[in-house]
Amino acid sequence: MRFIHTSDWHLGRLFHGQHLTNDQAYVLTQFCDLVEESKAQAVVIAGDIYDRAVPPTDAVELLDDTLAKLVLKAKVPVILIAGNHDSPERINFGSQLLAKQGLYVIGNLTKEILPICLEDRYGEVEFMPFPYAEPALVRAVFGGENLIDANAAMEFLIARSQRFLSAQSRKVAIAHAFIAGGTVSESERTLSVGGSSYIENRLFQPFHYTALGHLHNAQLAGGENIRYSGSLLKYSFDEATQKKGIQIVDMGKDGQVAVETIQLTPKHDVKIIEGDFYTILQNRNLHPSSNDYISVKLSNREPILDVFGQLSEIYPNLMQVERPTFMMDGEFSEKKIDHRKMSENELFSLFYEQVTGEAITKEESKVFADNLEELMLIEREVKL
Repeated sequence: MRFIHTSDWHLGRLFHGQHLTNDQAYVLTQFCDLVEESKAQAVVIAGDIYDRAVPPTDAVELLDDTLAKLVLKAKVPVILIAGNHDSPERINFGSQLLAKQGLYVIGNLTKEILPICLEDRYGEVEFMPFPYAEPALVRAVFGGENLIDANAAMEFLIARSQRFLSAQSRKVAIAHAFIAGGTVSESERTLSVGGSSYIENRLFQPFHYTALGHLHNAQLAGGENIRYSGSLLKYSFDEATQKKGIQIVDMGKDGQVAVETIQLTPKHDVKIIEGDFYTILQNRNLHPSSNDYISVKLSNREPILDVFGQLSEIYPNLMQVERPTFMMDGEFSEKKIDHRKMSENELFSLFYEQVTGEAITKEESKVFADNLEELMLIEREVKL
């Protein structure tokens, strides 16, 4: 059986204030074409369909349009589960009716963890869906005081699911979880505090393939047959170097799998540009203009007027400008200081040291004091 593994579409996402629905529609058109061209027999979406529990209207319309193309036009069964960004109840609505059309939606966690059975020429392939569920929810549904963390809860769910699976069938797990050792991205929402969200990959040994969602960087999670597909698009600048796409999984007669990663082409890429402000501004050979989503990291220490405005002439989709040299390893001093007892000069000197990493010089301190005195004089004159 050939099926496609994808996850973390995050429809309705905002990226630095920019609505990404058009970008998502652009890449999902490619996705639907790829499903038909690859002759896939099923599509698996491992959670985080939407970016938030109550998605915007255009995101709902985009999902409806995409699923209609897959299920009604291409006649390809789709299995999707709720992730931690989704509302289980909203995702689950109409699931019994939709299943008759080949759209299998699993939002809510229920006591009967039933597989979705699809067939190929070798027989049945059972897809076991595990929608995202916090340990407290698992305890509420099944009872069991020992289910104190995500690992214990998932171990319980997998063990319970085995009673509904055939010993002779090939088995695919679908889960939205954080496998211990996975590489995280800034755009992911933490599942829980500390290590209690981690799940051991050994739990998925009963399955021939595990389709995972949650981590946005496509990666293995313990072997060729336990994988994260990664997110549909790049959703943070720390993902700039990642390659986004989908996994085409070919499962043989005995459950062995061969996986091919296919990259999708975004409408706007996400890029980081680093260097001197004036070089970036003037050298188009070294820094060509671009309509991609851009973050600029400047090496300049001196003040520059209207940095964002000037760079936006070259990069219309400029999202942020960073000045890393103005920080001290990204951290501020941890000294306990009562700022209420400090003078304006002392406050500015402390601020200067925090953002530059160096103590203010006497000359710089005098420039500040002179300007401050002038501003205070103007203020007094206005009040008078």
